[in-house]
Amino acid sequence: MDAAVAARAWRPPPLIEAAWLRWAVYGGALLYAVLALGTLEVNWLRAAEGIERGGRFLGAFFPPDFVTHWLEIEEGLLESLTMTVTSTVFGVILSVPVALGASRNLAPMPIYLFCRGLIAISRTFQEIIIAILFVVMFGFGPLAGMLTLAFSTIGFMGKLLAEDIEDIERSQAEAVRATGASWFQLLAWGIQPQVLPRFIGLSAYRFDINFRESAVLGLVGAGGIGDTLNSSLDRYEFGTSAAILLIIIAIVMVCEYTSGFIRRAVQ
Repeated sequence: MDAAVAARAWRPPPLIEAAWLRWAVYGGALLYAVLALGTLEVNWLRAAEGIERGGRFLGAFFPPDFVTHWLEIEEGLLESLTMTVTSTVFGVILSVPVALGASRNLAPMPIYLFCRGLIAISRTFQEIIIAILFVVMFGFGPLAGMLTLAFSTIGFMGKLLAEDIEDIERSQAEAVRATGASWFQLLAWGIQPQVLPRFIGLSAYRFDINFRESAVLGLVGAGGIGDTLNSSLDRYEFGTSAAILLIIIAIVMVCEYTSGFIRRAVQ
């Protein structure tokens, strides 16, 4: 009886229906992985020596030194927080019209193509590449970092918000349209209530991302705590570097838990 029930139990259909083709794909992927690993030239003696050197390098970071260059650490930290807040606020605000324009169910085709192109450009390049461009244009400092993070925020938020708008419950929007509502009234009563919780959650998540990225952008001269970290590494002051890394980890953890709490609360 149990065997008969198990035989009749529903199972999800396989991605590839034909069994022979499915196993051929699996075998081809496995063969490719084996051949790709075979092309790697690994010097195991050098790898063993590298483990020992890496251990000595990591040992130089202890104990962390929070005292000697605390003023520099504090200045860099405030720069990173300022970059994070301003870039998130401006990026989120500017992403709203971009997302509306990139929504096929709201915007005419020329505006849709323009906004989708802007989102694609923003998402194509890593933040570090954009930061180098802005550093060349505006010089070293937090302005380049803030512009980089704001530009990346527009692409991130614009894409996800546009997809949410395209996936809204159409019946609610059509009901608002049926009352003779204007386009702005449609946004306020037919679309905004459906996407606002997701929008708030994404904004909190992007704030978390922007702080982490601000620490990286400083390595190319875009200001923030990353610039302070790079300077300490250049001076071989690994104790100060360890202190900066611990502060970054602590703040990222706080941002992660806070953004997670906000997302759970509004969604």
